[in-house]
Amino acid sequence: MTFSLPTPQDIPIDSVPALRWGVIGTGIADRFVTALHAHTAQRAVAVTARDVAKTRAFAHRHGIGTVLPSVEALVASPDVDVVYVSTPHPLHHDQALAAIAAGKHVLIEKPIAMSADEAQAIVDAGRAAGVLVMEAMWTRYLPQSSILRQVIADGVIGDVRLVIADFGFVAPDDRSNRLWDPALGGGALLDAGVYPISFASSVIGPLRLVSASGSQDGDVDSSAALAVTGRGGADGLLATSLVAALPVEARVAGSAGHVRMLSPFFGPTGIEVTLGGIGSEEVATWRDGRFDALHDGLGYQATAFASYVAEGRLESPLHPHDEVVQVMRVIDDARGRIAAS
Repeated sequence: MTFSLPTPQDIPIDSVPALRWGVIGTGIADRFVTALHAHTAQRAVAVTARDVAKTRAFAHRHGIGTVLPSVEALVASPDVDVVYVSTPHPLHHDQALAAIAAGKHVLIEKPIAMSADEAQAIVDAGRAAGVLVMEAMWTRYLPQSSILRQVIADGVIGDVRLVIADFGFVAPDDRSNRLWDPALGGGALLDAGVYPISFASSVIGPLRLVSASGSQDGDVDSSAALAVTGRGGADGLLATSLVAALPVEARVAGSAGHVRMLSPFFGPTGIEVTLGGIGSEEVATWRDGRFDALHDGLGYQATAFASYVAEGRLESPLHPHDEVVQVMRVIDDARGRIAAS
């Protein structure tokens, strides 16, 4: 017997409105705007950030015509439809609320905020204002994620029993780096751990944290290993680190087979589905060969965002508000347990 994988359910870029994006911050935004302009119909039209010289260089590099002096000026601009918040984590809450108060749709880099309470405040404000609020968990919008959803929904691998996912790397040994600074949202769980936790949630959520162990370096978590349970009694084993180079893979095991999301699973790489047992396996693989650069896949979420605006949605159907908040609660709980251990 042979089998084939379903076709990704992509959103054509010419089927969505070309929104005007205002950008706050120039870090990961550099990769995002590159993808936005190269692979979507969306356009960044204004930018603001703390360092004026860097902001002007960013605008010049990306052909952005307007550099604004403040967040307040950017969210108030009548030329901006969507605000993209790409600043350090502790700034997300206030900047997102400012954009929402100005009546703008908002895409907020992950993690959406520093805590579940802050995340709840953001999504509640978005609902009340009637604007779309979305966490920039770009993995949800990749073609390989579409294939995974269909494989699970169609029962190809049977009943899901286990999810294993990790994301970790060796961070620079520089205590001035934001990853080691609690004031800038440092720590493995907020920066990298949100990816495997969110992945597990997308498959078996809502999640309940069973155990969390790890290491604390100063005031931030430098590693974490989590056991969670989810829908139907399925289990999750999740890991993150700033001190170990992890495989950055995700696996889903079911009663009839298993799935491997190719490394790095959070970006456009591919998916491998194996049916049968040892010695009688059948394998089907799909690879995303569209891009030369991994982060060009950031464009998928921008196109999805524009489609949701056109549909009048206030939250992503692939990443609902309640799930965003619940993932943050798992992170809150895990950080607290590790800090107290």
